Amino acid sequence: MLVYNLPTILTLLRIASIPLLVVVYYLPWQYSNIACTIIFILAALTDWLDGYLARKMGQETAFGAFLDPVADKLMVAIVLVLIVQSEASMAIAIPAAVIIGREITIASLREWMAEIGQRRHVAVSQIGKWKTTAQMVAIICLLYSSDLFNLPIKDIGYALLYLAAVLTLWSMISYLSVALKTINEK
Repeated sequence: MLVYNLPTILTLLRIASIPLLVVVYYLPWQYSNIACTIIFILAALTDWLDGYLARKMGQETAFGAFLDPVADKLMVAIVLVLIVQSEASMAIAIPAAVIIGREITIASLREWMAEIGQRRHVAVSQIGKWKTTAQMVAIICLLYSSDLFNLPIKDIGYALLYLAAVLTLWSMISYLSVALKTINEK
């Protein structure tokens, strides 16, 4: 029986916000970029908050541990697809494909490592945290995409997306190396 505690409800709300973000993204409204940015920021904050609350309140569950990364990957992948679709250039498609491809690869690797009892060897690393930060800020900038205080927010978003793609490859290679070493030792 599943228990729906506050952290799990926040994660489910993050998943539920995805269709809302998609609809708002396509609205012919001059403030849709601001609304999408706010929705994404709120979703990113719930990502931090649900984990914090689960630990603080002692409400960590297997379902929550499964659902949280699924919600993150869904949100990031869908928003990157929206951005690529609206930009339609190789310059934005390549880093987006790298990021989405890495997420699928590492999620599969973690599942496989868990099946052979070695999940702890592919736990989240510091590089992965840096990647996530660069990725989230890049997406926020690309969703907003208008200059702010004379800062070229969209260009900053592009630069951060490329940084996130580099960190993505670095973290993926790191995870794969650890996994291969662990497997070879068995």
